[in-house]
Amino acid sequence: MTGMIVTARHGRPNVDRSVKITAREYGRWWANYDLTGLAPDQEPPQSLIDIASNAEVVLCSTMPRAIETADAVVDSARIVPRDSLFVEAPLPPPPFFPDWIKLTPTTWGVISRTFWFLGYAPKGCESHRKARKRVKAVADRLVAEVESSGGDVLLCAHGYLNWMIHRVLIKRGWELVEHRGGNDYWSHRAYRKKEKVRSRAARPRRASMAAE
Repeated sequence: MTGMIVTARHGRPNVDRSVKITAREYGRWWANYDLTGLAPDQEPPQSLIDIASNAEVVLCSTMPRAIETADAVVDSARIVPRDSLFVEAPLPPPPFFPDWIKLTPTTWGVISRTFWFLGYAPKGCESHRKARKRVKAVADRLVAEVESSGGDVLLCAHGYLNWMIHRVLIKRGWELVEHRGGNDYWSHRAYRKKEKVRSRAARPRRASMAAE
């Protein structure tokens, strides 16, 4: 039986989501979010610690919040490789919003993700189409790690990216065998390759009773 692929979302970052900001200010807020690590009170759940201790491979993105999450779940027992392939899908500030409209970062995030999903990507920003292509490469990497290691592989990454990975793995015949925490911080999904069901051998046809 092949090992599992487990994708985990990072812990809660040390940022304030209660502020009211403009769309342009959201761009700066998101840039700071990408540079921020976890809040001081964050501790990984025992379920993720157990998964990490049993995994043959643990990987993470190059974002501080993912790096600190990976370090926390392995408890300094190993060095976790980092790769920009696993960074979150971008959230460019939405266009066409006047500065008198102020919303929380969470609300702007939903609006921004919708615009981005529909094709909006300013210069220098990864488009939804390019992100989908990258996620296929992520799935390729995770499957290859499982096949080469023969054991479980844990990826500490990001909420929306993990959701995109989920869709690709399901299409490729991987089955979701565990899902804890929804899409909240420290949540995870575990997948195992579906075993092919052998078809019954065709029964031999009865010899014809009629003489030729």
